[in-house]
Amino acid sequence: MKWRDSMAPAGVCAHETTTRHAGAIYPFLFETGRRIPGVVVGVELSGGTFSFDPFTLYASGVLSNPNMVVFGQIGRGKSSFVKTMIYRQLTFGRGAYVIDPKGEYSALGHACGVTPLALRPGGPLRLNPLDLVGDDIHEGAVRRLQLLESLVSSSLGRDLFSRERSALELALHDVQQSTNTATLPLVSNALLQPSAESARSIYSSQEQLCDDGREVGLELRRLVTGDLKGLFDAETSSSLDLDQRLVILDLSALYGSEALGLFMVCATAWVQQLLQRQRNAGRQSLLVVDEAWAILNDVAVARWLQSSWKLARAWGVSNIAVLHRVSDLKGVGSDGSEQQGLAQGLLLDSETRVIYAQPTGEVDAARDLLHLNETERSLLVKLPRGVALWKVGNNSSIVRHLVGQRERQIVDTDGAMG
Repeated sequence: MKWRDSMAPAGVCAHETTTRHAGAIYPFLFETGRRIPGVVVGVELSGGTFSFDPFTLYASGVLSNPNMVVFGQIGRGKSSFVKTMIYRQLTFGRGAYVIDPKGEYSALGHACGVTPLALRPGGPLRLNPLDLVGDDIHEGAVRRLQLLESLVSSSLGRDLFSRERSALELALHDVQQSTNTATLPLVSNALLQPSAESARSIYSSQEQLCDDGREVGLELRRLVTGDLKGLFDAETSSSLDLDQRLVILDLSALYGSEALGLFMVCATAWVQQLLQRQRNAGRQSLLVVDEAWAILNDVAVARWLQSSWKLARAWGVSNIAVLHRVSDLKGVGSDGSEQQGLAQGLLLDSETRVIYAQPTGEVDAARDLLHLNETERSLLVKLPRGVALWKVGNNSSIVRHLVGQRERQIVDTDGAMG
């Protein structure tokens, strides 16, 4: 089989050779191992079909985790790939859940007979992020407490003091003892009016416990009466179908908000209880977090996201974070900061990396963070639209994503430019 270097720069003679010899020139581009069945993505530069399935690869031992990070400049085909990946996985019987900050997945939903859930202040839809469930009561309580700590720490702009954390834990315990459905307003009220039993449990008075948790209670109250009012401040709307295989949460009405990261965390937390329902039904699922920089920009919520990423194997979930630039993982905090470490830790917990073309100024960051060789590094600025460097475990490929005729309606985000 002949192979022609179609990526040769303009004015440079292209080379034509066989794949046997090309494998020596570009050894990372040619997979010589066994093919693993999965969803067809497109074709490798060598001309062979490229397929991918995180669950099959994990089960076979090729991957140690099923998570993925996708990088790409606007207009390079990143979104097209993610949408078709979801569309094709659904035909395999998988579930898919999308956190959509810009409202770009509605066409995918309509193609699948699903109406995206549009969240907006004052709208009719309510999602309760404290719907988190687990295999036992203790696990659910731990996850709820982690979420509450992340939300309040982010809103306050600092870590909670030990007395505040204790007050929050006791408030959540009181709410869970008194009702079947914990909500953010109920926890806020329990912080501002702690029970005598909770105070006695830590050898304190109600007045002192109220003082310890007052700032946390007021901040949580501000969230549910201010930034999160009408979104996450009540029980989940009873009209929702919780058994759909595709759920899209459209947050576009909130995209310009400074609290976008908080909205995304609450939405993702709510989706997690659906993921656990799917796991209990024996179904594997994808969780797509688009514009993931909005979460990574905040250290408190980045902690929560990383803890969720680590649960992928236990939940039967392939998490997919979508970012524009590789430097998004380095630009979320100062060098050596916990925030930057958490963002880069997310990369370590994502053994599949899909990198579409990057600007020249990004290639050094890509080389360092993604451990690219010099050939891979040099190609990042030359990749045409729809072509990406795939790093799957220890294997690398250059893949041209193919879009079927019936899929074009779900990937077209340039209609207004036509």
